[in-house]
Amino acid sequence: GFQVLASASHYWPLEDVDGIHEFRDSNGDIVEGMVNKGIYVTEEKGVTFLFFGSYKNSCISNPEVCGPEGVTFSFFWKTQDQQTRFPSASGGQVISSGFKICSNEGEGSVEFYTRGNAMMKWKASFSPPGPYWTHILFTWKSREGLKVYVNGTLNTTDPSGKVFYDYGDPSANLLTGTEGDQTKRYVNGAFDEFIIWERALTANEIEQYFTAAIGVQVVLSSALPGSVMTTTASPVLSMNAYHPIITNLTEERRKFHFPDIMLNYLGNISLNLPNKSLSENTALLLTEAFLNVVEDFLSLPAWTDKSKTAPIFGGLIETVDCVMVHVAHHLAENLLPGTIEGTSPVADYSLAKMYPQTLNLSHYRFPSKGQSYISIPSEAFHKTAWITIVGLLYHNMHYFFHNIDPMDTKIPEAAAYKGYMISATSYLISLKVEPPPTLSHNLSGSPLITIHLTHKLTSKQYSLAVNKSNKVHLYCAFLDY
Repeated sequence: GFQVLASASHYWPLEDVDGIHEFRDSNGDIVEGMVNKGIYVTEEKGVTFLFFGSYKNSCISNPEVCGPEGVTFSFFWKTQDQQTRFPSASGGQVISSGFKICSNEGEGSVEFYTRGNAMMKWKASFSPPGPYWTHILFTWKSREGLKVYVNGTLNTTDPSGKVFYDYGDPSANLLTGTEGDQTKRYVNGAFDEFIIWERALTANEIEQYFTAAIGVQVVLSSALPGSVMTTTASPVLSMNAYHPIITNLTEERRKFHFPDIMLNYLGNISLNLPNKSLSENTALLLTEAFLNVVEDFLSLPAWTDKSKTAPIFGGLIETVDCVMVHVAHHLAENLLPGTIEGTSPVADYSLAKMYPQTLNLSHYRFPSKGQSYISIPSEAFHKTAWITIVGLLYHNMHYFFHNIDPMDTKIPEAAAYKGYMISATSYLISLKVEPPPTLSHNLSGSPLITIHLTHKLTSKQYSLAVNKSNKVHLYCAFLDY
């Protein structure tokens, strides 16, 4: 990870912060940068300035000249409190002619600009940090657009950007900590470890640097310039690849205020889980942390009006499925059979990876208790070496599948009732088995698969159902992604 840092174009360690490890030379003095020509000044007002200079027509101030290699900006950021001794590199904004970093009303964002024949703008939003150090890193490449990583994990992206006609002064200096009109302050916080690479780091390099920055101290030898010697310190986090993700999920809880940002955050988590095996304990922690954030999403005030929410929550369920399947698939095979079971405010869940012969019952049933369940004969599993099973019984998700136009569904019987809205009236349940069970009419289990659901009518649904002048139609349905 520190070899990644050693390849940086510019490096400002700033303060000596507990929990964030940095380069030092052999005498213990902070190395003020690899190719660093900027100035670091602490003003009497307690505001820290980083003045990088103009760098006109360089990759730093004009991303369009970065070429296919792109550019990367990295820093640690936290909300500034009054008691801290760290200088507040806050002021107005982190800004240059090429990008700016903003925090406003619970939303953080990175905006990136190019000024060629077609002026372009890329913007990616994320949840800003709280009063703890959070690593923010963003890369930009002309072909891949903007990617924002939070605590070593891809958080949000803007791959295509859009045409933009005006942004500030094209010759603006790159400056952190600008003083100015209080009403126009964008960033309120302290910064540490500001780094620039004149190339886009890979996801693996980003994870390596973040892990080193929070868990390993480094000595930069003055006798052998450029060589890096590492000594382990008391790590803030385990080297387990999943722990930064679990930490990020835990710390980001209740910081989201915008549904689209939160859904994008969950989607990025699901698409960027590492291809590493999981212990049962880590699998349980990851499952709980992810479902906790889903719980926060369901609790957003935006959902008080539950009309027209079915497509959004269909996508959410697909995202949850993706994460749970990943966890089940990556349970360490040397721990087989492995089962993660539990309940959360969002859902009852069971994630299993096992040999079929360990199923001693005539039927596999999820959940094992209750009046809503799915049951499959054990015989259906016996032709495979090992199986993964993911079961989810959502407690309240069905409430968000209301006011659905029959024409927006693929239920043929409902199409005849155009103009009458339909709603889910039972829990949502899913069971994913891989490889798929071998279903045959020769199986002794009859029926082959049993799905038993308890209906949970709202008071309005109940009053409509008991009204003898109404016709009530019930359909068995599934979500088609």
